[in-house]
Formats: sequence, C-alpha cells, structure tokens
Amino acid sequence: MATINVRQLDDDVVNRLKWRASLNNRSLEGEVRNILERFADDDMTTKRTAFLAASDLLRQKTKGRKQTPAEVLIREDRNRGHREDR
Repeated sequence: MATINVRQLDDDVVNRLKWRASLNNRSLEGEVRNILERFADDDMTTKRTAFLAASDLLRQKTKGRKQTPAEVLIREDRNRGHREDR
C-alpha cells in the first residue's frame, strides 16, 4: 500500500476533519482514508445510472398527469416580476 503525506493543511481543516472523525468513531487517518476512498470511487457512471433510475420512477409516477411546459412556468414567473438577472 502507498503512503501519502499532505503538508501545509490549515489548522481549521484539520480540526474539522478531527471533528468528523469523532462523529464517525474513526481516527483522523481513518476519516481521511474514508473520504479519499469515497471520492476516488465516485464515478459518473454510477451517478448517471442512479439519475436515470430516479427519472424513470418519477416518469412512471406522473404518467397520465397533465404537465405544464417549463417555458410557460418561466413566462408566468417573469410576468410576476421575478427575473433571473436580478
């Protein structure tokens, strides 16, 4: 296994990591390892698959219901005085 040294971390970052570690009943090293492992495993294929599954479920639940097109909702909002550029 490899070893990584991280230098010049802000004290506040280290304190927050220690706090997270204590909440998760881990050492500081264990918490950092967990964060790095989760981040490294976070690939877009998994996210895309989950998104598509959630979209399909929502589509099934709303099937047959009348849908208002987004452009109609945006126009109504703008007509009430709400704008994106304000």
